[in-house]
Amino acid sequence: MQHLAMISDGDAGVVIENSGAPSNPIDAFEGIVGESARMQKVFRLVERVADSDSTILINGETGTGKGLIAHAIHKQSYRKDQPFVSINCGAIAENLLESELFGHLKGAFTGATANKVGKFEAANGGTIFLDEIGDMSQDLQVKILKVLEERCFEPVGSCKTVTVNVRIVAATHRDLEEEVQKGNFREDLFYRLFVIPIALPSLRERRSDIPHFVTHFLDCLNKTKKTQVTTISDEALNAMMQHAWPGNVRELANLMERMVVIKGEGEIEVNDLPAKMKNQTSTDSFCAPDITADGLCLSTAVSEFEKQLIYQSLEKTKWVKNRAAQLLQVKRTTLVEKIKRYELQRCA
Repeated sequence: MQHLAMISDGDAGVVIENSGAPSNPIDAFEGIVGESARMQKVFRLVERVADSDSTILINGETGTGKGLIAHAIHKQSYRKDQPFVSINCGAIAENLLESELFGHLKGAFTGATANKVGKFEAANGGTIFLDEIGDMSQDLQVKILKVLEERCFEPVGSCKTVTVNVRIVAATHRDLEEEVQKGNFREDLFYRLFVIPIALPSLRERRSDIPHFVTHFLDCLNKTKKTQVTTISDEALNAMMQHAWPGNVRELANLMERMVVIKGEGEIEVNDLPAKMKNQTSTDSFCAPDITADGLCLSTAVSEFEKQLIYQSLEKTKWVKNRAAQLLQVKRTTLVEKIKRYELQRCA
């Protein structure tokens, strides 16, 4: 199964969606690229836990698509026809965040000229996505803990308790266990959130997905920007495969938009890349994955590397298997068997 995705810059602030008509479970992953083994593992986990109603904590670097995964969880749950409310806890001033979350009464503070419904109440029956919850103050953490435990809260300036039925999905780019040790995050809230953890890999940990992203972005951008950029050269793609991508998928999406708009038509070449990428071009097509503190499964890494080489050979030969097998110096039957094993498909 192939999932394609664009990461928007709309992660900051608040998004409220009323899902409307029931969605197909497959459509829940629409917009998410994930051919790599790491992402396929994430998709399988989402499918298993989406309908459980358990609290979920998504951890991943900025730009890895935490909001998209939260949305996919909602769209696969029985709450899919109810509101999906997203709020970035790090993008709203601390003195306003409590009002955004829980609402307020008229006159509760200077500037409160009317009653306001908070995001928890707006999400009643559905899902609330608390993005960058690690940036929340200790005072607000206490109130979030109460909602988790009792499913109720008091709007700012009110003594009346509001009861809600919401599914909470939280996300952060921080290591919350480390933040707990530093005293920056409440331990009791951490364990309330850490029911089902989902770890999203960075783009440099799933480099085999980069060609899929590039193909997808080319297709989407040509339609929206009225351009005719048909492809990307092997040299340019290899340089992109070696880049560290500190901004992850968002950085890739922005770069693709810049190159497509400036190029206008034809093929993206290595000279169209930023200088920092051109300067790091080498004879190596792919970089080895980073070994994290948790270690690395060698067999999985070798399989991923093999998969990348097979995909590259197929792209170079326009998916003519005989020619791809010759490039890899293997029998055609061996190549066909590996294509089936890795479920490789040509991007449309």
